[in-house]
Amino acid sequence: MKIDTLVKPLMESIVAITIGVLIGAIVLTFSGFSPIEAYKALLDGALGSTYGIAMTLSSATPIILTALTFAISARTGIFNIGAEGTVYFGAIAAIILTNVVGNPLVGLLGGILLGALWSLPAAFLKVYRGVHEVISTIMFNWIAFYTVLYFVLGPLANPNDPNKTIEIPTSARLPLLMKGSELSWAFIIAILAAVISYYILWHTVLGYELRASGYNERAARYAGINPKRAIIWSFILGGLMSGLAGATEVMGRPPSYAISQGMANIHGYGFDGIGVSLVGRNHPIGIIFSGIFFGILKAGATAMQIEAGVPLEMVKVVQGIIVVAVAVPGLWDLIKKVVRR
Repeated sequence: MKIDTLVKPLMESIVAITIGVLIGAIVLTFSGFSPIEAYKALLDGALGSTYGIAMTLSSATPIILTALTFAISARTGIFNIGAEGTVYFGAIAAIILTNVVGNPLVGLLGGILLGALWSLPAAFLKVYRGVHEVISTIMFNWIAFYTVLYFVLGPLANPNDPNKTIEIPTSARLPLLMKGSELSWAFIIAILAAVISYYILWHTVLGYELRASGYNERAARYAGINPKRAIIWSFILGGLMSGLAGATEVMGRPPSYAISQGMANIHGYGFDGIGVSLVGRNHPIGIIFSGIFFGILKAGATAMQIEAGVPLEMVKVVQGIIVVAVAVPGLWDLIKKVVRR
């Protein structure tokens, strides 16, 4: 039974990837581009060299963490899309604290704690006022965006470089795993976070309560589990992960080690994480592999433009088609769970 449980999602994902690649090839062909050359360039850029592999893993790092935010909540029956705003606060906390105490551990802990705190308002609104988490987290994302933007443009603006905030001190930056690339210890931290999430969800009492509440809230309550407590914990754990994503992104991503003006370098990771989680079937271990898959798409995009001559807009279209196709099975599972509840 356990083997079937593992094989079935894997086969569905492989079929979905194949369908997405074929549809993307059709779109490229009708747009006047060679799908063979385009996909070859994508794979060469993402996996054809040590540097390409490093960039793939680096691109996968933040979206693995934000995917864990969505996955933990989804396992609890919650559709939490607030990782985007939490990433902003995790990043700004790391910049502030490391410039006060030049220690990487302080920056990581600051991002984690502020991420958890920022998740609590949406959790309390859900539990005590019945406010749907999709509505509240969307609103909190915008509050987070403009709050952090104020610090980026104002108190934390870099006097020597108008394009970014003050930098993470050298003493607080995460060491690189490969010199000359953007791959740092942030990737190792993301993998550890996924493994810890798996252990919590499947090997602790708290994890059992989260999954039981997500599967059938009424039965969980009958068994003595408090669904409200489970919801609050799912938001807290999710906030820890996406806050960590923001902190590691500014502490381990050269060359800027800062937040760029307009927050372009930390924007969108929360929403990308939703797709990564769905592709990974909301399972922490599956998220590691789906995050690397998304990293391949991101790292290979530049090579598609340069080597195959595919415009950026068309690259995004093909990527979107593949992502949607691959996410459908996971989304369908989530819909069935919601309908069953």
